[in-house]
Amino acid sequence: MQAEVKQTDQEVKHAEHSEFVSFTVATQAFCLKITQIREIRRWSPVTILPHAPADVLGVMNLRGAVIPIYDLSARFGLQQTEASERNVVIVVSVHGKPVGLLAESVSEIISINPDDIQDTPPVDSRNTMEYIQGIISHDDTMVRIINLDAVISAPEQVMP
Repeated sequence: MQAEVKQTDQEVKHAEHSEFVSFTVATQAFCLKITQIREIRRWSPVTILPHAPADVLGVMNLRGAVIPIYDLSARFGLQQTEASERNVVIVVSVHGKPVGLLAESVSEIISINPDDIQDTPPVDSRNTMEYIQGIISHDDTMVRIINLDAVISAPEQVMP
């Protein structure tokens, strides 16, 4: 006799949802899938690299690994972030290498049904269409889902 395994309604509901970590950049709401984030750290001063692009703040030592830190606000064409101890660095992996993303703050974990993710509306900007892979309407706020591979697109952009 074969035992039947039944999932509870709660388990089925959870399986149908995706989890995102929301954060603010230039007072705007963005998010990444929780599985893309390796860790979230407090801001600490970085080592500036000469001739680096304006959106690369420098490098940081993360347990012996030197990782580049990108200012998401500058990367998105918004004002540069005045980094302070109130900011956070979201550590992600891009093309197998750790990268830090500067954000103002982390807000919450959002659990949402993938069917509730809306397409990015067509706008006359290739970067907008590539950088934002969808929009979530959450608590009267429009939260943009970042396409991490497009934001940090080419392996040559990711420093050692």
